[in-house]
Amino acid sequence: MPSSFIYVLLVTLLAITLFLAWRNYTLKKQIRSLTERIRNTDKEKLPQDLPRLEDLSNAVAALQKRLHTEIDDAKSEQSKLSGILEQIPDGIMIADTQNRIQFVNPAAARLLEKSTEKIIGYTVSETLRHHEMIQLWQKAKKSGKIQNEIIEISRYQRFFQIIAIPDQYSPKEILLIIQDLTNLRRLERVRRDFISNLSHELRTPLASLRALTETLQDGALDDPPAAQAFLSRIETEVDALTQMAQELLDLSRIESGQIKLNLQESTPQKILQRAMDRMKMQAERADVTLALSCKSELPSVQADIARIEQVLVNLIHNGIKFTSTGGTVTLSAEAGSRLIRFAISDSGIGIPANDLPRIFERFYKADPSRRSGGTGLGLSISKHLIEAHEGKIWAESREGKGSTFYFELGSV
Repeated sequence: MPSSFIYVLLVTLLAITLFLAWRNYTLKKQIRSLTERIRNTDKEKLPQDLPRLEDLSNAVAALQKRLHTEIDDAKSEQSKLSGILEQIPDGIMIADTQNRIQFVNPAAARLLEKSTEKIIGYTVSETLRHHEMIQLWQKAKKSGKIQNEIIEISRYQRFFQIIAIPDQYSPKEILLIIQDLTNLRRLERVRRDFISNLSHELRTPLASLRALTETLQDGALDDPPAAQAFLSRIETEVDALTQMAQELLDLSRIESGQIKLNLQESTPQKILQRAMDRMKMQAERADVTLALSCKSELPSVQADIARIEQVLVNLIHNGIKFTSTGGTVTLSAEAGSRLIRFAISDSGIGIPANDLPRIFERFYKADPSRRSGGTGLGLSISKHLIEAHEGKIWAESREGKGSTFYFELGSV
């Protein structure tokens, strides 16, 4: 909700409260005046302009009914406003002229990681405990103008946009709005890394193709064996670009929901066995052992078998790539509560803790894998395919101790 709308609601509520107070004061004043006139008047000579007691009683009752109606309406508006302030994701706090917090909504308490009781009545400095936020509030209080700034809160590992709005009727009272921009910053980082990594992945084969072409033009064509070797390398680079283009297309289709799943029933053992057979030759070339650990009596899964095999091939390929000669990659599955958990474990180099949360991002590569080729799209495609099956995928790893990739699918 825009901050201007919140401000208008607050001002409207204040105006209604002041109006009702004025009406109540006016009514009481009129009643006291009439009562005093009645008391001070001789019984035999009542003033002609004095209303009859019945009329006065009816008028008072009508005014009282109207006043109650207006109070109920004001309470209803106040309840609606309170509901809005409690539901909006942005934090709202109001500090009075004594610099103490008089109002805080649940979002603000959550963002500041404090209970409401630890905020209401405390000073702004005691509540915020961050010099940039405090300075922004002080600047708004001193200038009487709206202040707006994005601040990194290292204590919470978040980015907050802080908006300080002085009350136009009492500039020393400040409305603070706290907006959490952490996810937006994270998405911006993902976008920036994606563009950077895509440029890197395209630049390498294109530079290689250019060098090979120039070498052929400079005379290598006159040496048939050398020309054949260069043409083979050109073919390899073109295949790599074609694979990258195909994976990007697959990822785009998956993310946009354009790929339809061909659901079939199969046992976990059969799925794992087929994926292992496809990767057997690659494992032998790398001198890595593939092992299967799966009971035949496990419940079946309802899935697009070809897509799940694609996920398994990606995970097995990663396991082989990062496992030293003589190591082992183990494929397994076990039954849980109405689901089957698949696992691909390797005895390889592991994944650094800082990289683990980001390995499923497009083109993201941890430093060790930078030296090993690949497009960096396999894990991202795998994540989207598992989520398309309404499952989940994750990884656990200790650097130097190997990695295990898990994914879960519903059982039949």
